[in-house]
Amino acid sequence: MRLLPKNEDWTAYAWLIYLLYFLLAGPFDRFPVTLAATAVAVALYFWSYWIRGPRVLGIVGAWFVLAMIFLRVNPGATTFFVYAACLYGKIWEPPVAFRYLAGHVALVSLACWALGANIYVSASAVIFSALLGSVMIQYAQRKRLGDRLVAAHAQAEHLAKVAERERIARDLHDLLGHTLSVIVLKSELASRLSATQPERAAEEIRDVERISREALAQVRAAVRGYRSAGFASELHQAREALEAAGIAVEARVEQPQLSAIEESVFALALREAVTNVVRHAHATVCRLSLRRNGRFCELEIADNGRGGVLEEGSGLSGMRERVEGLGGILERDGSNGTVLRIRVPV
Repeated sequence: MRLLPKNEDWTAYAWLIYLLYFLLAGPFDRFPVTLAATAVAVALYFWSYWIRGPRVLGIVGAWFVLAMIFLRVNPGATTFFVYAACLYGKIWEPPVAFRYLAGHVALVSLACWALGANIYVSASAVIFSALLGSVMIQYAQRKRLGDRLVAAHAQAEHLAKVAERERIARDLHDLLGHTLSVIVLKSELASRLSATQPERAAEEIRDVERISREALAQVRAAVRGYRSAGFASELHQAREALEAAGIAVEARVEQPQLSAIEESVFALALREAVTNVVRHAHATVCRLSLRRNGRFCELEIADNGRGGVLEEGSGLSGMRERVEGLGGILERDGSNGTVLRIRVPV
């Protein structure tokens, strides 16, 4: 059994001190009745923390009933009006809550007049209802905004984790897809050469070992958040992969000024595009170019392979996400071989 929900702190208990005014202000000969009314008031107080929405108005009505029953004989009953006034902020946000509080104050004034309360008792009921009711409306709104901020922060953390998982998945796809394709090609070449040119086969196997070690380092770097060793390094690896597949390379690369993020996007796009050429194009020539074109930096990878319509898989979609994230454009034309063109504003 709990008196308060878990999200409430100890200050909720402190507000019970105002019931002492009602308990001590009543006539001594009616103390048992006063004590019983205090017990009912305590029950209403804690109950109000467990219910939500317009149902809280039932507690407000109960406070009013208690106040009107005891106000003629106990001036401390005005405390019940104040407790009721503090509940509007729990139900509504400030604009609506203040309108209800204004109506509450008017009802308190009318009740005090109808019950013949003196001016001091009436004034205290009205003033403290308005004052503490306003404070609690603002307090409830701050708590509400704080809860929303916590929820938004938790959502942002969740989205950041999802984005990081997607980043790692895209990078691992690009890194391993390209590298494993090269390893397969070199392993097949070494297998063919093992009988006729054992020295050349051994050299290819050493290349496989070197590439595997580089892939391991790249995977570790991707997990840490570093996506690429740079465009020059990717271009060197692209040449190596294409030549291992028996595809001639024609490269024309300028070196426009690129930020680290832009260079990483171009480098990974080159890696993915070359991997697709090696795997699917059946090409004999691949042309690579990187140049400044007006306010854009443009990367183009073209081959003389089979072209056609290619379903956009995870590699190409991941490439498109990176490019569009920089405000760029990715275009693919498969009418005569395949041309992949990427433009990013710089």
